[in-house]
Formats: sequence, structure tokens, C-alpha cells
Amino acid sequence: MMNPSELQFLERLLTTPSPTGYESEGVKVWKQYTEQFSDEIITDAYGSCAARLQVAEEHSTVLIEAHCDEIGMVVQHISEQGFVYVNKLGGSDSTIARAKKVIIHNRNGQVSGVTGNTAIHLQTNKNGGGKEPSWKDIYVDIGVSSKEEALELVQIGDPITYEASFEFLNDDIITARALDNRIGGFIIAEVLRKLSLERDRLAVNVIAVNSVQEEVGGFGARMMTYRLDPDIALVTDVTHATDTPGIDQKEHGTVKLAAGPSIQHGGANHPSLVRYLEDVAKSKEIHIQHEATSVRTGTDTDSIFYQKTGVPSALISLPLRYMHSPVEICSLQDVHALIDLMYEAVMGFTKDQTFTVH
Repeated sequence: MMNPSELQFLERLLTTPSPTGYESEGVKVWKQYTEQFSDEIITDAYGSCAARLQVAEEHSTVLIEAHCDEIGMVVQHISEQGFVYVNKLGGSDSTIARAKKVIIHNRNGQVSGVTGNTAIHLQTNKNGGGKEPSWKDIYVDIGVSSKEEALELVQIGDPITYEASFEFLNDDIITARALDNRIGGFIIAEVLRKLSLERDRLAVNVIAVNSVQEEVGGFGARMMTYRLDPDIALVTDVTHATDTPGIDQKEHGTVKLAAGPSIQHGGANHPSLVRYLEDVAKSKEIHIQHEATSVRTGTDTDSIFYQKTGVPSALISLPLRYMHSPVEICSLQDVHALIDLMYEAVMGFTKDQTFTVH
């Protein structure tokens, strides 16, 4: 289902650190791959990267977008004993931060460490677990015994990620640290590659954008959309698969792993574009799922749709288990279905494609 070059790209993308605000290494991997089949590469001051397929200037332009940053931690304080205290980058969860292998990324490379965890024998609560930690309780042990030694290796402001991971649990299910949303970067790159092979039939200009700083406010997408001024936007990000124990589907909706990408309804999602995607999915026999947006999608779609005079936008989400953890899980069946849906949608656009609600 995936050729060796695609698999190599996916693995490099997933294992290259790209914490929010410090995304340059991850963007470099994406850029090196997409520049092989794009007409132009565009970057901006904060590091977002766009790859363009240009058909004709007077034709409509479609933006396909995914963010490249991942959650993480950052060096906040170094104690006199050389322990590195941290704060979160984006929506990191302090309750799973203890007893993990981590990498601190400095100017010269990487420093390995572990987040400390007091042995059960020494905890006040001997029944297990101890108190729920806050970020001020989380520290990294990098194997030194003084602040001076620590400062030779790290400094305040250095970003931190969990140890790189990528593994097939079976032929379809993969697990990795940063599927949110490096898998989206893989998806839009593959859509662009497939479109580049069909240039003679492609009626619209296409710009794939891998945006920075989604996890802290969707800032990269906002800057790039304003600059590029597309006519239509198709966004992809992960969504919560709610098919594991302990999740109330009445509250969070029903989204299953390996049951197809999820179409979002409401909010920033343009109703006519959403209906178009549903029609494409039906005609191409691509299984999809459905979610309702209450106020915000919580993705870059919220930053894209209102730029300038408005950009008709739609979010196509990939079901993901264990979001914002080091063991996120997705289905490659869903990944390829999302690629197919986005590809077929773009191929179906006319040269003057527009969407209105009237």
C-alpha cells in the first residue's frame, strides 16, 4: 500500500522533532520531499512552508493545509543540583509526563534525559500513583550534579520532546509520538505528489502549506493564508477516535479507527464545500464519518476561513487514538482514504471554482 520512498518519508517526518515554536527541522524534511514535484517553494518569516503547483494565474487557487508542529516541553529553570524543570509547549499533559525518556534540543544537537518519578516505596500514598503532578513538579534528570554542569549542556528556553518513536502494530495500525499532526504533513504532501502526476487534467492552482504554531493558536496558517490569498481551503488535522474505553460518545460523538476520515460540519466549515466533499466521497466510494462542530474546530481551519473577504474552507479529519501522548495511534487505511478524498476533491474542481451559501 505504501512504496519504500513514501514509507521513508513518513518515518523521517514522524521521528524528526518539531516542537511548536521550534519547527525548523521538521519543516526541512517536508520541504526536501515536496520540492521534488512542486513548481515553487515558499517560506515565511516564522518557518511555515508552502509547495505550489501552478496551472494558470487566472484559475482558482486551492490551499491544502496541515500543521507541522507538535506539543512538547521547554526548559524553564535549572536547580542548584542540576535538575531541569520544565513548562509545557502547547497542550501537553502533565499527568503522563513522569518516568519518560526525553530529548532536550539545544543549539548543538541533543541531550538525553529522563523525567523524574519518585519510587512507589517512597511516596506518601503507597496505594500507587501519588498526587497528580502540575508542570512545576516535572523535572528532567540529565545525569549531572550541579547547575554549572547542566548549563554546559542546556539553557533556559531549549525545547524538549519525548523520545522519538514509530512502530507498526500490524499492517494497518501505526503508533508514534507526533502523529498530531505530522501525519497531516504526510497527507498533503502525498496529495500534492499525486496531483503533480495529473497536471494535464488539473484545472486549479494548488498550494500545500505545512504551517507552524497551530498548537498555540493557529498562527502559521493565519500568516500564510493572508499572504497566499487562496479561493478555497481544504484542511486536515487529527480528531479524537472515541472508540476506546472510558469515552462518552454522547458527549464527544462517535468516531472509529479504520472507518474512514471524518467530515466536520458547522463553524468554519463552509456548508456548500462540505456537501461537495460528501458527494465526492459517495461517487468515489470513499467511506467517511461525520462530526458536528459546536463553536470552533480547534484546528487551523479556524485561522484560515475568515482571512480577508473569507475563504470557503472544510476540515477533513483523521481519527486518532491517545491524542497528545507519546503513543498516538492511527490507521493507514484512514490515511489513504483521506489522501484519496482530498485528491479527488481537488481534481473535481473547475478552473473558476467558487462556493457560496446562496
